Amino acid sequence: MSLTKTGLIESLVENVRMKGQKRPRQQFLFSELNYTSLSRERATVLMNACLDIMKKTLEKGELVRISGFGTFRVRSKGARKGRNFRTGEEIMIQPRRIVTFHASRNLKDKINLCQ
Repeated sequence: MSLTKTGLIESLVENVRMKGQKRPRQQFLFSELNYTSLSRERATVLMNACLDIMKKTLEKGELVRISGFGTFRVRSKGARKGRNFRTGEEIMIQPRRIVTFHASRNLKDKINLCQ
């Protein structure tokens, strides 16, 4: 199963709580009642904003480092010779930039605990 943008938004809606605007006196004893859930529309806006910031940063060629998760980095690949598998003809593959991801030590440790 892969995690999609919709899945991330659903997770935000379920897990993110924001401070309530008004606090009636009855809720002072129970702090968990002072929070409101995040709406789906607001979660979508937040997720899109985060992804846009990441995209713009990567377009500039800079690192995107998310603490406890990993690092996204842009790498350049030079031109190289390749082969068309159907015809066997040699072709030149154009130079391009690719995005690589390196998981943080914390993420690797958590993944390995699950096995």
